[in-house]
Amino acid sequence: MEPADQTPADPRVPLAERRTSMASFRTQLALDRTMLAWIRTTITFATFGFGMVGFFRSLQEKHPNPETAHLHQGAIRMGVGLIVLGIVAMIGAGISQWRSQRRLRRDETPVLSQWPLSLTIAVLLAIIGLVGLWSVFY
Repeated sequence: MEPADQTPADPRVPLAERRTSMASFRTQLALDRTMLAWIRTTITFATFGFGMVGFFRSLQEKHPNPETAHLHQGAIRMGVGLIVLGIVAMIGAGISQWRSQRRLRRDETPVLSQWPLSLTIAVLLAIIGLVGLWSVFY
């Protein structure tokens, strides 16, 4: 004999199913917000890279000397690094979004990564910054 609280006529069963579907919906919206944040971040990387190159190019044109030429070359390397980082981050965010959405559609729990994309991008950005700083002084 089934306990009274587990019968099919229990009104909590449809409510629990509704809450579960709403939780999945909220999770999908959160994943979409995260993807939009990554899009903004990657566009910022690329824009800053292009802006850096443009600024140092105008500096070199106004004051042509070996020092500004050296700064311009360093800015080109750093700017290209930021643009490439933006592209890599966008691809990584897209793959992460796709995998999480796929798991959600299969009613599986999305998995937290041991090495999250944000930490990867932070490490790469630090490396690009150090290389850029090194190229300015040497």
